[in-house]
Amino acid sequence: MSRTKRLTEIEKMQIVREAVEGVSTSELAERFEVTSRAVRYVLKADAERQTDAAIPVSAVSVKVTAAELEALDAVLAKAGIESRAEGLRRLIQAAGGVFVPDVQMAVEMARYRASLHEVGNGVAQIAKQMAQANRQGQGAGPEFTELRLAQMRGLARFILDSADEIDLLLRRRRDAMQLQATAALREFAHAAE
Repeated sequence: MSRTKRLTEIEKMQIVREAVEGVSTSELAERFEVTSRAVRYVLKADAERQTDAAIPVSAVSVKVTAAELEALDAVLAKAGIESRAEGLRRLIQAAGGVFVPDVQMAVEMARYRASLHEVGNGVAQIAKQMAQANRQGQGAGPEFTELRLAQMRGLARFILDSADEIDLLLRRRRDAMQLQATAALREFAHAAE
C-alpha cells in the first residue's frame, strides 16, 4: 500500500515508538499505509537525529607526567588543535569510529541527503499513481503516457541514487578522517615513548 500524503510528525513519532516496542517494519508500513522503505527512512532519520543531538555531559580526567603533557601539547599544536579538551575529544571520537571534525558539514550533508530521499520518494509515489491510473484506464491523457511514466521512474531513481552518492561521499570522508585520527593516535603513542 502507498499514499502520496506525507507522514505527519506525530505519525513518525508513533512509528519510532512502536518500532522500539518490537513492531515489525512491514506491520508499521501496513498500519500507516506507507511502504516499508518509508518506515525504514523514518527510523534511520530518527537515529541520525539522536546522534546529531548528542550533547557532551561526561568529563574525563587523567594524570600524566610533565613530559607526557609536553608531548601532548606539542602534538596538539602541530595539528592546529587549540585546546587539550578538544584534542582529547577528537581522540575519544576517533577511538569510537565517529571522528567527524567538520560537524557542520556533516549535519548539512545529512539534511541534504534526507531531502533528496524525500523528493525521490515523492516522485516514486507520483509514478506509482500514474501507473495505477493507466491500469484503471484513467491515463488516456498525454501526461500519463508510458514515456512520461518511464521518465518519472528515471527521475525518482536519479534522485534516490544522488542521495545514496552523498551518503557514500560522507562515509568515504569519515573513513579518511578515521585514518588521520589513527595516525594522530600513533603520533601520541610515539611521542610518549
